[in-house]
Amino acid sequence: MSNEVVLDIETRTAIGEVPWDELRVSVVVAYYYDTDVYEAYLEEDLPKLFKRLEGCSRIIGYNSVGFDMPVLNRYYPGDLLQIAQLDMLAKIYTSLGFRIKLDSVASATIGVGKSAHGLQAVQWWKEGRVEEVIEYCKQDVKVTKEVYEFGRDKGFLLFDDRMGERRQVEVDFSVPADEKSSINLTMGF
Repeated sequence: MSNEVVLDIETRTAIGEVPWDELRVSVVVAYYYDTDVYEAYLEEDLPKLFKRLEGCSRIIGYNSVGFDMPVLNRYYPGDLLQIAQLDMLAKIYTSLGFRIKLDSVASATIGVGKSAHGLQAVQWWKEGRVEEVIEYCKQDVKVTKEVYEFGRDKGFLLFDDRMGERRQVEVDFSVPADEKSSINLTMGF
């Protein structure tokens, strides 16, 4: 049974509204392969999330090393990047030399895109529509999970280029032999 976790975060404000180092989490949704459960965490629930992440074998996300983990690290007493990571966008960038939005990859690869745009989630948060933000984030995690599973199983992902032509990018989502399995950084006081 896999002990991997797929996650995505939403923030209370958009990049550019506040300095990068002041971005705050509104919602994190994580999918746990070991329990086949999606769980949502608000900012005050993050210690529960961290405890779960410390025991996982790998964190899977889309732009997670470039965005999600740095934002979450502001709340964490250690460094979440010490946990094994699979950032699918980083793998795509390594193969292609440019970035592709999750929505573009998901639509072409699995036939399902994101349910909204991240800026809409920021607006919903500001309007107090927390459940809508949670549902949006959960849908992002479901899409991320399905894209990951497709790439893991098939060794490639699809996307439509700027000319509208469907293209394929080779990916290797296997666990490297030298990758750490899990850590425990929480002090049990």
